[in-house]
Amino acid sequence: MSDKRISSGGIGVTGLLGVVFVTLKLCGVIDWPWWLVTLPFWGGLALVAGVLIALGIVATVAIIVERWSSR
Repeated sequence: MSDKRISSGGIGVTGLLGVVFVTLKLCGVIDWPWWLVTLPFWGGLALVAGVLIALGIVATVAIIVERWSSR
């Protein structure tokens, strides 16, 4: 049997966009605010956190409605 290993390495699309945006900001090509320039670095994490918070709110409301309707 051959030992085939799949290795994913290097920089992803969002990382590359982040590096490009930071470079353009430092060179004065774009005049965006820093939070927008760094968005590719933390945007995915913020999206996941937002979805988890929304799911938590929906679950909490569902529990409250269930308890309220059982009275």
